[in-house]
Amino acid sequence: MLGTDRRAPGGFAGTGGGELPGALLGAAAVHTVRRRAGLRPGPAAPLPEPAPADPRGRLPEAARRRLEQLLAGRAAPSPSGRRGAVPDLAELLPQWLTLANRHGFKAPSAVLPALLDAARARTDLRPQALRLAGARGLWLARQNPEWRFALRGSGAGGFLPDPGDEKGVRALWEEGLFAERVALLAAVRAEDPAAGLALLAGTWSVERAEDRLMFLDSLRGGLSDADEEFLEAALGDRSRNVRATAAELLSALPRSALAGRMAGRAVSCVGLDRTARTPSVVVEAPHECDAAMRRDGVVATPPAGRGERSWWLGQLVEAAPLSCWPPRFGGRGPEAIVALPVGDDWQAELHAAWCRAAVRQRDAAWSRALLGAPSAPPATGPGTSSLAERAQLLSTLPPAERADWVASFIAAHGLSEAFQLLGVCDVPWAAPLGEAVVDALDIAREAGSYPWSFSGVMGLAERCLAPESARHLDALTARPDETDEVAPGAGGYWSEAFQRLVSTLRLRAAMHAELAEAPPAPDLPPKPDTEPVPEPGPVPEPGLSRTPDAPPVPGTPPGPSPSPGPAVTPYTSSGS
Repeated sequence: MLGTDRRAPGGFAGTGGGELPGALLGAAAVHTVRRRAGLRPGPAAPLPEPAPADPRGRLPEAARRRLEQLLAGRAAPSPSGRRGAVPDLAELLPQWLTLANRHGFKAPSAVLPALLDAARARTDLRPQALRLAGARGLWLARQNPEWRFALRGSGAGGFLPDPGDEKGVRALWEEGLFAERVALLAAVRAEDPAAGLALLAGTWSVERAEDRLMFLDSLRGGLSDADEEFLEAALGDRSRNVRATAAELLSALPRSALAGRMAGRAVSCVGLDRTARTPSVVVEAPHECDAAMRRDGVVATPPAGRGERSWWLGQLVEAAPLSCWPPRFGGRGPEAIVALPVGDDWQAELHAAWCRAAVRQRDAAWSRALLGAPSAPPATGPGTSSLAERAQLLSTLPPAERADWVASFIAAHGLSEAFQLLGVCDVPWAAPLGEAVVDALDIAREAGSYPWSFSGVMGLAERCLAPESARHLDALTARPDETDEVAPGAGGYWSEAFQRLVSTLRLRAAMHAELAEAPPAPDLPPKPDTEPVPEPGPVPEPGLSRTPDAPPVPGTPPGPSPSPGPAVTPYTSSGS
């Protein structure tokens, strides 16, 4: 409108009279409507193939509403920035998805877009969200580029042939997308490891290096001595990453030839010092990394700040089978070996390598020896120097033993250093572990500090405590009387935190109950010989039909639907 006060604009009908700026806007509005009304509709795009059927059962109504509530996101933050006593719904979604998949339900069709959006935003949700979405979710993901992530990796599993269908498996393996081939290999390996290995071996020589690496990583499932010959050949691969992965897998097979070679190298570097007055360990690290060591997966160049010889030693000990050490140390068991003093400041390097070997080989006896007693100070265990190492060692123990060890650790040291250890315990926490966590939180509350230092543990407790624990925590939700020794307002903050914990546990209990309800009957096609044939109804317009299992609109009377009106193609313009 700049300049309309000096000269009347030309080229527009209807600008005469009135204020020039207003007349110009009115003429522009008329022109815009005229242009839009005259727009000719373009040709319709072809309809996609119908979505595949999903025979799984539908969610109970209460569980469906709960899913919609969880997908809607977390509660709105309070103006003060405090979480308040309201449960964090977003943090409960992963648990709900796991429970629903365990019951064998499928996602309602109307919820699929929100479910895919949530999985797109949070990678931790993707495995369970795509499993719940099933083949129909993957069909929908093909229609929207923003959901393309669902078609990568194991997400393509909804379109896989049955592992027993040799012809279908071979066709997809030779012609499918990379994501479909990775998912196919994992599925066949889970059903028949030998068949999966044969599938991969048939095309190994023509695969790209990055694809060979992903395929090789898929062999972790069902790894056995039968894979040794293939993995041994992969040690000569032209890709360094492929060679390293093959060596790692072979070192997890204690009877493999590579494990034997690594054992020979390791025991030549580490042994019992028989000249000392008391038994001790003597270490002579390798002086070079020869071609044979490099072929077996030893990386020659250390990272910045690491010495070459200690770097090579750690890799040799890590890859050697742990069964080679008792004979080397006069028949001593893991605990006795770990307790031996190590000369020349090699203890930290040697024990760290043994920790990695115990985790890789899933050896519970060595893990117990390296963990030591839970009452030992966190950084001075017999074979560990960090809580991260302890957490990895704990993952090799049976779940009940793992929970008891962490419960004893918390009783001895409190919660300040237990967060990583709690993360490897099975959910819901066993009763002794849950009681230890609650007791430690109660002690921290009575000490008068603020609960913010324990927010991580409190968040874990909300997700991992057994839901039935809520009835034992009501006494902790009361606001205690404040004294001079207590930080100002700490009692109120603790009361709020425990109220949120109790509310979350009760919500989780409700989730379990809702998913345990008797589900509606699964959607099944009608039987032609028993079901009456309905009268032909009006044919819906293209593009307006419902998806195969979409539920009818509530309140719609039975019988044929009224004929829809003519389809309207929405217009678009550069300004819309």
